[in-house]
Amino acid sequence: MSTYVVLSSFTEKGVSTIKDTTKRAEDFKKAAKKAGVTVKELLWTQGQYDLVTVIEAQDESAAMALGLNVAKLGNLRSETLRAFTAVEMEKILEKVA
Repeated sequence: MSTYVVLSSFTEKGVSTIKDTTKRAEDFKKAAKKAGVTVKELLWTQGQYDLVTVIEAQDESAAMALGLNVAKLGNLRSETLRAFTAVEMEKILEKVA
């Protein structure tokens, strides 16, 4: 499983329907599960981003498909970052000369 950190900001549409944000989050978790993606954490934040989500996916295609399905709803703009655990980083460092 690969880990991803998704940084999201509300669009104007997302702000205009802000009272539905927790319902949309639950819908997102259901859609993620159906797509084979696990939502490890979903947090509303202050600052540059409005949401930070940590997900695990079998592969990049599953993560990408989920992101595109969310994007087409028009409530968020997101940036997805591939993240590595300490164990994964140790394996990467073994390849560094």
